[in-house]
Amino acid sequence: MPPLISAQGISKTFGTNPLFQNISFTVSEGDRIGLIGPNGSGKSTLLRMLAGDVDADDGEIARRKRLRLTYVEQDSKFIPGKTVRTVVENALERSAVPQSERGTRFAETLGRAGFEDLEAQATALSGGWQKRLAIVEALVQAPDILLLDEPTNHLDLAGIEWLELVLEQAAFACVVISHDRYFLENVANDTAELSRIYPDGLLRVHGNYSTFLEKKEEFLHAQSKRQEALENLVHSEIEWLRRGAKARTRKSKARIDKAGELMGELADLNARTRSATAQIDFSATDRKTKRLVELQNIAYEVEGRALFDALDFIITAGMRVGLVGPNGSGKTTLLRLLRGELTASRGEIRRADWLRIVYFDQSRELDTNVTLRRALAPEGDSVIYQDRVIHVASWAAKFLFTGEQLNQPVERLSGGERARVLIAQLMLQPADVLLLDEPTNDLDIPTLEILEESLLEFRGSLVLVTHDRYMLDRVSTIVLGLDGQGGAESFADYEQWETWQEERKQALQVSSRAASRAAASTETASPSKKKLSYLEAREYSDIEQRVADAELALEAKRAQLEDPAIASDGPRLLSAHTELEAAQDQVDALYARWAELERKKN
Repeated sequence: MPPLISAQGISKTFGTNPLFQNISFTVSEGDRIGLIGPNGSGKSTLLRMLAGDVDADDGEIARRKRLRLTYVEQDSKFIPGKTVRTVVENALERSAVPQSERGTRFAETLGRAGFEDLEAQATALSGGWQKRLAIVEALVQAPDILLLDEPTNHLDLAGIEWLELVLEQAAFACVVISHDRYFLENVANDTAELSRIYPDGLLRVHGNYSTFLEKKEEFLHAQSKRQEALENLVHSEIEWLRRGAKARTRKSKARIDKAGELMGELADLNARTRSATAQIDFSATDRKTKRLVELQNIAYEVEGRALFDALDFIITAGMRVGLVGPNGSGKTTLLRLLRGELTASRGEIRRADWLRIVYFDQSRELDTNVTLRRALAPEGDSVIYQDRVIHVASWAAKFLFTGEQLNQPVERLSGGERARVLIAQLMLQPADVLLLDEPTNDLDIPTLEILEESLLEFRGSLVLVTHDRYMLDRVSTIVLGLDGQGGAESFADYEQWETWQEERKQALQVSSRAASRAAASTETASPSKKKLSYLEAREYSDIEQRVADAELALEAKRAQLEDPAIASDGPRLLSAHTELEAAQDQVDALYARWAELERKKN
């Protein structure tokens, strides 16, 4: 069977700068391709070309006939006035899903995504929930292939885990641009890197991110050996040429031509392998104070809802806090409280004298009308970094920008390049405490690794909000978890936080089930003073076993509903839902009858 999409020999150039040249890329059924690459390498452009939104300068892109393709852009945008319900209903109307299956698909997809208020305005949702809605909008259309551009950027950790489960169980193919290393590890069965260091501009490996790293290392090692051999060969040919080659003979002429080819190959290899890394080094002060920020009995409410209550926490010198919690739990609000931008509803925040706090804002607004030169050095042609004067060209080079880019408008930079500009601005401010709100968005993997190293070497304290679980595990020395219901707990690492969440979830389910059974027994008919009749006594003698059997049947129906084999089968899914509800009703009725017989017996 032909692939869903086949791109052969495609190229794209903006201005005088080629993004990529002569790239070939195919997507077949069952593919879950993780697409990575340096910032500015053209990943988003390639995805838009596969989607048909951007034309290739050269080459051909063929799509299977009647291909159903959906594309979720990096930034989710919705029309004002549209609710969650109308967004999804309009998506179903555009789809090829049969009318008879739309109701089931609507309820199932939104339910699994965790949406409860379907009348909420789409534009009023948080960034994470807007991203979920954009993904749901694509999923309900029953695509053959789903294209996702940085889907984890605004999702909270629970949202990322939801998306991982969706993609792992999906019948459709997908291509996802992501720099979340755990996400790539869990989801991808193919990994492709778009980069100029490869002869074909792309390295694709069958396997997850770990497998890709192994194969990439093998490839780069072989390329290094080839480069070394070429250098020796070219050196020998140059020595031969210097001795005065006799170009008149046919043999000498062929050797001169071959030497020219070898030099050209070596020059190309040198150009491709000449790599640079961003130089990120935050400026810490020499503060000796141990207690930098102390929170005592802090509470904060928004529209009558408590984000956190009775929060006690101390940030000491050198502490690296990972701040986690679902969207809307108050992570950004807590950062703004620490900074002094907001005032707590109750409690006290004490800060050390002359404390210098530097804040990396999640919104990360840049003036896109200025040039890169002015964005990096607003006051002139140099900056002062760690008491040294550095020319703007040298400062730009630390963040992988060329001299030619300095006069380029910021609006023409990629998302990752803009993130590097913001980090450059952040580094110029000496800090006792760094407050970082989603600093990993849009950064490529090499820059993420440099950022992690810099945070590990930073001598001050930091509070880090990120959806990147790998960075959380590597950087944080303590995790502060907000549950979204006013509670907060401290943990040694992210794994402990996940375990605590799961235990709480199970405890709530048990409590809810017990409450519903108690309510059912309370709502039975008024107790009778009569003793049990003969038939009732027989019924009472085996009702406990009947309840146990009914609960086993209920668990079986739950397992059937979670079977991936029926997840995309509308009629079977609807039937499974109906059977589950009937089994639950049977259990509730038996418990109610048991309670009634107990009262009669006593």
